Amino acid sequence: MSATSIFVNLPTTDLERSKAFYEALGFSINPLFTDENAACVVLGENVYFMVLTRDYLATFTDKQIIDPKTHAQALIALSRESRDDVDQVLAKGLAAGGTEPRDAQDYGFMYSRDLEDPDGNVLEFLFMEQAAAEQGPDAYLAGQA
Repeated sequence: MSATSIFVNLPTTDLERSKAFYEALGFSINPLFTDENAACVVLGENVYFMVLTRDYLATFTDKQIIDPKTHAQALIALSRESRDDVDQVLAKGLAAGGTEPRDAQDYGFMYSRDLEDPDGNVLEFLFMEQAAAEQGPDAYLAGQA
């Protein structure tokens, strides 16, 4: 069985601004799948954001394209290697024009922070203790008591 690739389509009102924002977070743009309507943001092996102009995204669906500044369609969670990595990517995103819509969430076994891109698409960056991922949060927290 081959690996599945994931392409998350995100609307934007300013493609150049979006490309600069995602590059500031440390991601790259694949020029082979980037033009005046779309940018392919490479998050990792087999994981991509397709940042699409609203008009272009509308060609893929008969549904209304929502405004991510006022409506939540999806919250995209991306793991990081440590709490510091979460804080570092948030700092980069805030410096590049993103916003943090709520306070950091610390559950003991998991630490997360939300970052809205300039269009309002929500990215959640999180770190989870490996033992919690393997045992489940309740077992991990019980072992910490």
